[in-house]
Parts: sequence; structure tokens; C-alpha cells
Amino acid sequence: MASNILRKDPTRSMLFSLRRLLPSCNTTSLRSPSLHFFRGFSSDRSPDHTEPEFVEDHLFDTHGCEPAAIGDPCAEDQAVASEIWGAQEESLFRAKGETGLTGKPRAPENVGALICRMMSKRAWTTRLQNSIRSLVPEFNQELVLSVLDGAKNYEQALNFFRWVEKTGFRHDRSTYLKMVQILVKYRKHNHPRCIIFDMQKKGVEWDEQFFIELMNSYAKAGIVQEAVKIFQKMKDLGVKRTVLSYNNLFDVILKRGRTFMAKRYFNAMLRDGVTPNLLTYTVLIWGFSLSSKMETAKRFFDDMKTRGLVPDVVCYNTIINGFCRSKNMEEAEKCLAEMKGNGLKPDIVTFTSLIKGYAASDRVDEGLKLFNELGSHGVKPNVRTYVTLLPRLCERDRMTDAHKLLNEMVKKRFVPNDRSIFLSMMAGHCKSGHVEKAFQVLRAMDKLQVHAEPMHYAMLFENFCKAGKPKKAVELLDEVLNKGLLLSPVTCYTLEPISNSTMEPSAYNPVIKYLCENGQTQKAEIFLRQLMKCGVEDSTAFNNLVMGHSKEGMPEAAVELLKIMNRRGISPDSHAYCLLVKSFLEKGDPAEAKISLDGMIESGHLPSASLLREVMESLFNDGRVQTASRVMKSMLEKDVRENLDIVPKILEALLMRGHVEEALGRIVLMTNKEYPVDVDDLLDVLCKKDKTIAAVKLLDFALERNYSVRFSSYDLVLDTLCSAGKTLTAYAILCKICEKGGVTNQIGCKALIKSLNAEGHTKQADILSRMIFVKDSSSKKANKGIRHVLSPHPSNSPIVRDLIRMS
Repeated sequence: MASNILRKDPTRSMLFSLRRLLPSCNTTSLRSPSLHFFRGFSSDRSPDHTEPEFVEDHLFDTHGCEPAAIGDPCAEDQAVASEIWGAQEESLFRAKGETGLTGKPRAPENVGALICRMMSKRAWTTRLQNSIRSLVPEFNQELVLSVLDGAKNYEQALNFFRWVEKTGFRHDRSTYLKMVQILVKYRKHNHPRCIIFDMQKKGVEWDEQFFIELMNSYAKAGIVQEAVKIFQKMKDLGVKRTVLSYNNLFDVILKRGRTFMAKRYFNAMLRDGVTPNLLTYTVLIWGFSLSSKMETAKRFFDDMKTRGLVPDVVCYNTIINGFCRSKNMEEAEKCLAEMKGNGLKPDIVTFTSLIKGYAASDRVDEGLKLFNELGSHGVKPNVRTYVTLLPRLCERDRMTDAHKLLNEMVKKRFVPNDRSIFLSMMAGHCKSGHVEKAFQVLRAMDKLQVHAEPMHYAMLFENFCKAGKPKKAVELLDEVLNKGLLLSPVTCYTLEPISNSTMEPSAYNPVIKYLCENGQTQKAEIFLRQLMKCGVEDSTAFNNLVMGHSKEGMPEAAVELLKIMNRRGISPDSHAYCLLVKSFLEKGDPAEAKISLDGMIESGHLPSASLLREVMESLFNDGRVQTASRVMKSMLEKDVRENLDIVPKILEALLMRGHVEEALGRIVLMTNKEYPVDVDDLLDVLCKKDKTIAAVKLLDFALERNYSVRFSSYDLVLDTLCSAGKTLTAYAILCKICEKGGVTNQIGCKALIKSLNAEGHTKQADILSRMIFVKDSSSKKANKGIRHVLSPHPSNSPIVRDLIRMS
């Protein structure tokens, strides 16, 4: 039946149907067509990915059953699968020289490696466990160790370790120790503790090595006190503590500087009858030297010799290094002489320590001399030797010697484990004014395949700009942007990153400024946005970008940067705002210029009078009179008195467009600021344009506030009103003039009264008659004609004749 299914539809979708049928199929029914199907199914995928997955998921996992016996259907199906996948015997491997399913020769693979690959590709489930059981019915020690050693992580190893015990396998000392070592490697100190203390329940005896591993686990986690407790517990548990345990304890506690504790346990070691060996004294000398306690280290060194132990090269190197660290070169030289006297040949570690000591003791010349004499001692310098000497040469401004050593390192392909060495060399060259040599250091890093960090480029940015070579800095910036160093710094696995890799403002600001001043603001913005992701928020850089975009005619991009600055609390400067406003004006967008101008004022910057006038004029010419009026208001409120020649035009336009109240408000503000307002000119323009309503309101406003208005202006307004047939309005204006003591010419008044009566306004005529003739009867002889308290003009005026003519 399975063969018929494959003949009808040999596709991937039929795999699941085949899986259901496999338990009931025999070998013969599947051999030919199924082989063709499975080969076609896997031809487009690699054997490493497809074969074990298919075997585990579909052929060996027969509904969770146990490994089948020979002769039953499950066993026959497994045989078919083995033939299909080209397995060797019951395993899924071909012998060397045969070809796999893809037609290419493949190397044989052991079962342990296959199980590890299965665990790495699938979750740890019962299905995977059954697949492994189908592959390996019975486990032995060698296979378990192989799987534990090849597991991708500690979780896979621990899952397998616990599960394989359920299959009937009994763990022994070697498998327990391997599992503990794996957990210690991943610093999982609680897991190995549980496993160790569970060993005796399983009938496996622990020994000293297990507790040493557990101590190391706590030491790696920084829990020194717990490591000490484990050492103490060994005695309670009956585990014999030998010199190995003590040596491990000394190593743990001395790494943390516990020198007094080390002394106590050394004495306890002697009381317990444990004889210290050469390694014990070497560890103690190293630990006390690390804590700068060379007197104690020297006593241990002497005590070792009194006990009949002969120091080896490592021990001498340790004590020499300690003396060099403490800058006691006399004692170091004595130890070197003693070392040679005992027939021991100093190695490169010995000379490196001495060179480091000379350099640290301000005896760089002696250190360099010893470095040059290494060949005569039959020793070749290593990378640590170069790394020891290079920084000291840079500190002493011996850049020629330092550069020579760097060239030797490049030639020998020595890669230091500290990038700061290159930074020190670059700083030394820049300090001496040789920026090009600092650039050569960067290229040396490329040759050594040491990935430069932003700080290396920052050093060159700053000094190339100082040296008047900003184009060179821009070329390096292109490298930084192309490599993406600021977005995702590349760290070589052999090197330690520089602790502070953020660029300083003195490095990136000159480059950004140069780019903005030379039409490359877009590149500068990309640079700054990457710096922002590193936490940089520099106002100078932002302002340079705003100015750059404004100069290049891209004010919209500048506005976006201003928004970012406002969100981050960075204050734009006045010059940036000025350029932005002018950029919008040059682009013919006065409305956006006004918005930028408002932002400038809100930021506490006072625009110049010329800038305000430019904005006002641009708005006025664009027909935005009210907006221009608001700019004028800002100028007056800020007591800006220059370049206000456009103010009368704005007032006139407001009145002509009917914005009388706004215009009157601006006149009041100008009066309060003691800025002169020519009301007569405004009245003259309004009357000529027949804007009688605006003229009447303006004149009425002037009368109420006692503004100085020429009599001719009154005459012009009244003339305009009479011409327009607005006798009542003229009557009202004339009444107000009379109330101010202005008009007393009875001839003109009679004419207006007659005109009012003729139009049927008898009440107004009667009021005007009584107001003029009764009020002026007592002063008829003294005052003749028309007078105005607000103007020095004589009372003889043609207004009376106009009123008579109108009537």
C-alpha cells in the first residue's frame, strides 16, 4: 500500500501518510519506490541537515515504542530506513569512500557526534529520547563521555546525563567528573554541588578532585568564602586533603588578595602533616607578589630552599616578576644571577619581566638595551615583550623606537591583546606633530587584522583637522560609516575593548563643521545620528548641522533637527536660527520663516532688527499682513526701534482690509513705546481710497485719546463724509469737535443744521443748534471762526462752505 501511495504522489506531503503506514509495512513493499522517493525528497538539502532529522522524526520514532526485536515490522522498517539513508549496519553511516544520498563522498560519523547533533537541532522531548534509544539501544561509558564532551552547552549535557541513567546506564566516577567539569566551565556552581553530594546515594564514591572542581566553580563566580567552606567540609566528609587541595585553595584565595588567610591555611597545612611542594611555594610567591608584599614572598622563597626544594624556571620567573612589579630591580637582578648560577636558563618570560621592570622604573634605555640583546641570549621576543615595552616608549616620547618595534610586530604578525597600545602610539605621534605616522599605526592595525575602535579614528579626526587636513579626516570618516563602527562596534575575540570608546567633542565637531561648511551636511547628519546612538548629545554639532542644512537650502531638514534638540533639551544658538529663518525667506516661504522666528524668540534669543524687518517685509509682500503685524508687535515689545520704516505700510494695510481694531492696538503700543505715529497720513490715505468707516473710526480714536491731528485732516474726513452722503456721521464728528472746543463758526453750523432738517433729522439739528449757539453766545465777540484745540491752524476753513453746499 505504501508503494502505491509513493507511485501516485511522490511528494513531500505524502511523507506523513507513509509515516502512518510504516509500522505495518514490510521491507519488500518499500524498497524500490520509497528509495526513489526519499532520495528525491532530500536531493535539495544537505545530508547533515536532512538525514538525521528524517530518521529521528519519521522512521525511528514509531509511535513511542521501545526498540523493536528482529523480525517484527518495526525492525524491518528500520532496516528499510537504514538502506534508504545509506547507513552502515544499524547506524546511519557509510564507510569511507562510499557516496551519500547526494552522490558526494562523506566521512563516517560516530554515534556520539550524531547524538550531539540531534540534541543541538531539536528540543529535549520524549520524542527525541525515543529517537536516541532507537539509534543506540544500550549505552556504554565511552559513548556517554563522548556525548557529554560534544554537547553544545551545559543544558544539553545535563539533560542527557540525567536521562541516560533512566535507560539502565550506571554512571561511574569518570562520567560524574565529566559532568561536574562541564557545569564548572559554565559557572553553574549549584548544579555540580547537587551532583557531587548525590553520588554516594548512587553508590559512587567521591574523591578530592570533585571538591577541587567545586571550589573552582565558586571561585569563578567570585564566592571565595563558599569555596573556603567547601575546603573545610572535605574534612567533615572524610575526604583526604592533599597538597593538591591546598594548592587549589591558595590559588583561589590569593586571587582575591586574602594574604592573611593564606598564611593561616599554610600553617594549618603544616600542622596536618601535608608537605608543601614546589607548586605550593610558587603559588604563594605569586599571590603575595600580586598583593605587593614582596618581603613575605621572599620569605616563602627562602623557606622553600631550606626545605630542600630547588626552584625551577617558573618559580624564579615568579619571584623576579614580583620584584619587577615593585620596581626593586636590584633584587630582581640578584635572582637572575642566582638562577643562572643554578644552571637554569632564563626564558622569554624572565626577560620580559625584567624589561617591564626597567620600563616601570624609568630606566627605559636599559630595558630597550636588554630587548636588543635578546638574540645574544638565544631568546626571541614574543608579543608580550613588545607590548611591555611599547607603552613606556610612547610615554617617554621615544616615538622613533616605538615605531620601529611596531614595524617588527607587523612583520612577525604579532597581535597584542590590548588595543590601547595602538592608541598610545597614535597619541604619541600626534603629540609630536607626526599625524601621518599616527595614520600608519592605523594601517598597521589593518595588517594585523586588529579591528580599530572609534577612539582610534577620533584621535586622527582631531589631529588631521588641527593640522589643516580635514579632507583626510573625511576619508577616515567614510571608513567609519562604511564599517558601521559606531552602530555595532566590531570586537576581535582576542582583544580587550577600550573601556571608553566614545568620541570626544574635540574629535567629531571639527569634522562635522567642515562637512557642513562644504556642502556635505547630509553625511555629517548621518555621522551625528550614529553618534547619538552612542549617547552623544552635543549642542555644537547640532547647531552646525542646522546651519549647514540652512545654507544648502534644506531648511526642512534643519527643522527636524531642531525638534530633536527640543526633545533632548539641547538649546539652539541664535546664529543657527538666523540662518534657518533666512533660508526659508530665500526659499520664498515667509510663513515657515515666521514660525522659526517665533521659536528663536521662545528660546530666549533676540533677533536682529534687520532680520525682523526682512521677515515683516516678506510677509507683507506675500499678503500676510496680520502675520507681519504680529512680527511688528514683537519688535515693539522687544524695544527694537531700527528698521521700522515698513510699519506705516502695515498699519495702512490693516486699516484698508478692515482690521481696524488690530491697527488701533498697534498704534496704542507704538504710543506707549513713545514711537511717533502719523495719524494724518493714515487719514489722508483712507479718505482718498473712500474708506470712510475706517477713517471715521481712526479719527474718533484720535479724538478720544487727544492725538495731535491737523485741521486739514478733519476737513478731509468731513468732506469725504459729506461727499458720501453720510450727514449724520459728519454731524457726530462735528459734535465731538465741538465738545473739544473746536468749531464755533455759526455759518457752517447753520448750514449743517439746515441740511439735517432737510433730511428729516430735526432732533440732531436741534441738538447741534443748542450746543453751538447757546454755548458760544457769551464768547461770540471774543472768538470768531473755527478753532481746534489739537491743532494750531486758524479757524478760517472751507469746511463750512462744504456743509452749506451739501445742504
